[in-house]
Amino acid sequence: MTMHGNQGTGAKPARDQSVAIKELEKMLAEAPSPERASVKIAQMIKVARNEVAVLRLEKGSLRFVYPPELRAAGVIPVSSSAVAARTASTGTSLLSNSFARMKHASLFESVRLGVKDENQASEQMPIQKIMSVPVSQVGGKVLGVIQVSRKGLDSSLAGVDFTTDDLKHLEQAATILARMPFMEEGTPIA
Repeated sequence: MTMHGNQGTGAKPARDQSVAIKELEKMLAEAPSPERASVKIAQMIKVARNEVAVLRLEKGSLRFVYPPELRAAGVIPVSSSAVAARTASTGTSLLSNSFARMKHASLFESVRLGVKDENQASEQMPIQKIMSVPVSQVGGKVLGVIQVSRKGLDSSLAGVDFTTDDLKHLEQAATILARMPFMEEGTPIA
């Protein structure tokens, strides 16, 4: 497990990532939505759409705003030991490439995401690697959390390890999300 570090070796050059961050900012300025943000972040970090989650802080708990399938799955109290709760309560980022070995609640991993056809495989893969970043206003007030994971039957099948550069780019994306209306408590989630 690594807390926010310095430089790593990202799959994309930093210049390409800074262009992607600017594209995210422009896209959300034109039409802010948690789905658009999550799809762009998935492309930037090279994960599947169902490996990005955006949670918003509401009355002392975190509620999923993306993916939509998890909106009705319940809330995560900030006082709990869940990774998202610790990210929100401490305001610090986390990167773990050995997440499956950590004790964690796997309730949300069992929810089927993006399966539209009942004939498709419905088995959800467990999270093997994760980055969890607070979505905070400039003054430091935490509005929520964004998590990006890599899923698979085991760590070797889940894809490449996350790097500190990946974490840095996710933190940059989180600063953009902090300005979006869908992150404000009480705002309807479209």
